[in-house]
Amino acid sequence: MNTISTIEVTRTYLEMRDPAHLQAACSDDPRIRVEQMPECPASFFRYLYVEVGRNYHWIDRLPWTDEDIVAYLSRAEISVWLMTEDGATAGYFELRRCEDGSVEIAYFGLLPGFLGRGLGKHLLTCATEQAWADGANRVWLHTCTLDDPAAMPNYLKRGFRPFKAEKYSVEL
Repeated sequence: MNTISTIEVTRTYLEMRDPAHLQAACSDDPRIRVEQMPECPASFFRYLYVEVGRNYHWIDRLPWTDEDIVAYLSRAEISVWLMTEDGATAGYFELRRCEDGSVEIAYFGLLPGFLGRGLGKHLLTCATEQAWADGANRVWLHTCTLDDPAAMPNYLKRGFRPFKAEKYSVEL
């Protein structure tokens, strides 16, 4: 018997307004690579989303069809970046250029087997550097209390600062 419970979640928006505020934390491991995926297949995009978000209640894109994903990824303002270790998929981030000149780190995370090794610091550094390289006038993201406990400390240590918080309810 499945029991549904409702919990209150806090979503926090964070931003970086100057590239000089980035406190970079890069891995010097040559096996770690972060590369753009200009032609990300819908099935692989879905795999990344499901596997990275599995423990954090990422559900908004689960109903997307392959056609929805292809249409979304074909938008000029969207880019997907893959982190690998010795060729094995370790994590990803998605950037979204906004009309106001900002860049959102829309999705960001590691696959479960790569957590707890400091790779999130490296991936966030790469995402932030890429957003600035893409011409952002501000880089922003959001996290919530359903995310990994290491997420918020990582964002703060890299130089992001909260600018807005909101509460909402989720059925689990």
